[in-house]
Amino acid sequence: MGMNFGSGSSKDQDVMVEMNATPLIDVMLVLLIMLIITIPIQNHAVSLELPSGTPPPLVAPPPVVNIDIDFDGTISWNGAVLPDHFALETKLQNVATQPVQPEVHLRPNRLVQYKFVAAVLAASQRLGVTKIGIVGNEQFLQ
Repeated sequence: MGMNFGSGSSKDQDVMVEMNATPLIDVMLVLLIMLIITIPIQNHAVSLELPSGTPPPLVAPPPVVNIDIDFDGTISWNGAVLPDHFALETKLQNVATQPVQPEVHLRPNRLVQYKFVAAVLAASQRLGVTKIGIVGNEQFLQ
């Protein structure tokens, strides 16, 4: 950093006052080295408590029930057409009472009205079916 202090005479115009930064840098380097030395060495080991013994037996995946809703509202259960909504509710009641509930995959047609899909979802919720999902959503992206 340079500063000019003009006094008006021509011989003082060549004088520049600069701050000597070398001692400041030396002191900062010494402090940095002291800081590095005083920091404890970090141990980057991770303690893991691994289980011992034999692992539990693998649980078989639950069975899958496919409910298809056609464009006109026709509901089919694993490919078999159901005659009415009462038959659907009877089958959903059987699914809900099983100790290990099957997964229910709901596949609506792209052209079906939402009220048919909502009726199936509402009946599933009311009867206690907890594992239900809508599959085939790729058709709705276009």
